[in-house]
Amino acid sequence: MNPTDIAHPDYFHKVVDCQWACPAHTPVPEYIRLIAAGRYGDAYMVNWTSNVFPGILGRTCDRPCEPACRRGRVEEGSPEHRKTGAKPEPVAICRLKRVAADYKEDIRPRLPKPASKRNGKRIALVGAGPASLTVARDLAPLGYECVLFDGDPQAGGMMRTQIPKFRLPDSVIDEEVGYILDQGIEFRGGTRIDSMRALLNERFDAVFVGSGAPRGRDLDVPGRHEARKNIQIGIDWLSSVSFGHVTSIGRRVVVLGGGNTAMDCCRSSRRLGGEEVNVVVRSGFDEMKASPWEKEDATHEGIPIHNYLVPKLFTHDNGKLTGVTFEKVAPRPDAAGRRRLLPTGEPDVHFPCDDVLVAIGQENAFPWIERDLGLAFDAQGMPIVDKVTMASTLPGLFFGGDASFGPKNIIWAVAHGHEAAISIDLHCNSQPLTQRPPPLVNLLSQKMGIHEWSYDNAIHGDKRYRVPLKDTVIALKDIRAEVELGFDPRLAYAEAQRCLNCDVQTVFKDTLCIECDACVDICPMDCITFTVNGDEPDLRQRLLAKADNLMQALYVSPPVKTGRVMVKDEDVCLHCGLCAERCPTGAWDMQKFLLEPARADDRCRSQHATAAPMEIAGLAAD
Repeated sequence: MNPTDIAHPDYFHKVVDCQWACPAHTPVPEYIRLIAAGRYGDAYMVNWTSNVFPGILGRTCDRPCEPACRRGRVEEGSPEHRKTGAKPEPVAICRLKRVAADYKEDIRPRLPKPASKRNGKRIALVGAGPASLTVARDLAPLGYECVLFDGDPQAGGMMRTQIPKFRLPDSVIDEEVGYILDQGIEFRGGTRIDSMRALLNERFDAVFVGSGAPRGRDLDVPGRHEARKNIQIGIDWLSSVSFGHVTSIGRRVVVLGGGNTAMDCCRSSRRLGGEEVNVVVRSGFDEMKASPWEKEDATHEGIPIHNYLVPKLFTHDNGKLTGVTFEKVAPRPDAAGRRRLLPTGEPDVHFPCDDVLVAIGQENAFPWIERDLGLAFDAQGMPIVDKVTMASTLPGLFFGGDASFGPKNIIWAVAHGHEAAISIDLHCNSQPLTQRPPPLVNLLSQKMGIHEWSYDNAIHGDKRYRVPLKDTVIALKDIRAEVELGFDPRLAYAEAQRCLNCDVQTVFKDTLCIECDACVDICPMDCITFTVNGDEPDLRQRLLAKADNLMQALYVSPPVKTGRVMVKDEDVCLHCGLCAERCPTGAWDMQKFLLEPARADDRCRSQHATAAPMEIAGLAAD
């Protein structure tokens, strides 16, 4: 294999998996180290720069970073796992993010101030959800006049209207949305945009559409029209609950659907008087779109989930809903060998109920965008949007969040907002949208002495810590009582210590190596091998521990004095630094990989940096 360019971002794409898995590229190990050091404000600012809503996402994020966490892979390959079969679990990255928000000091003096001088450019943002708020947050410090339009009286979009208060309190939304609006952004609440043509005629320099996916899918089965009074669309019902328009529900409730919205509906129903709440899903339990922890939370609150049942009929008595009849299905191959859900032939199942909540998906709705503006739509009625620039086919018109590519989640909306802000800045300065600014990439040595590092490199064998919950009896009595209590500082420190510091990477200098094998002897994972070079498939099998995970890059050095190469398997490396401590010549070093994705507000970010890079990395174990 060719020697690895240790400074190349593509290499670290394979190492710092959690940061790359996050759509906003949040520097996860960085803020976890700061939390372990009790520097909650610094940890919050590291998050705020990238994901904009640390307190909100620390409670609601879909956690794309956690499946990529190397802690799970390392535990999976451990002797204990092979012996006991215990399920390996990643670091609780999401809930640690909340810790930074819960325990930070007043960070308002560290936020960008409203621009002292406008640049003469006006930006319209349709919808005041996470995507639009991110665009405004990035552009306002550059002098742009940002005007947010939303039909609701308060900003926040789906974060405020569709996520129950027992998961996300209004106080958290008010705080983090307020940080953005306080940057001199004009918010026109209660102002619904009914015509894109009319908005374009107001002569804004650019328009961003972050209106979400506001329409819930309905179910067209017999009895739907007759029993319509007690059959509600899930996301609309959640919004009504959020604004206090709905305060109760029937004693028996059936929730149709297997996504996170269905989980929010069933848990909300329990708090509004539903004593017998059932979730019914057409797919299997493992195939449900709901996050595993959402299903776990619903089950914890005594809500059963029934799988492989397809709604067939809404039963009613002269228009009064009496229940839902389901057909049993099972996954079977069809004539072409494709997996299909086919009827089993067993008797139908009937669930008596007083109310039904339909949560089978969401759709985009753009009736307010005229079709003769020069904006291209696809066959599904979605605007055609560039996945990099977030630009539509109409110059100056951009989309992001659920309004761009369909329903996803908050962190994706934030990522779209960052990219759209860059594009809007380029557009307003008459520059090509494809000339994206590059990210900042750097390597910094963490050596403070001969054998002393600026971070705590002790490896902890603790299993993942559970977030404390409010007692179920108490939680189910108040729909606004937050269920998760969050980590306290003690638990946060313990969970943070599970992080393997994947961004602090072993760097090998072949010219200093004397091939004493001290690093090989001390490595607790047998991930360092000195051997004759070769093709990758052959080399992977000749290591001290075979490197069978082809998705993980090998670290291959240039030839050392004997002509051999040093090969390190990143898949199981603990980043403990023992190789660097043991090396008598300093051939090994621990260097932190710093990745800062480009933002439209790069020009103002430097003056609000949380700390110097070396200081941020600093940790002292108690």
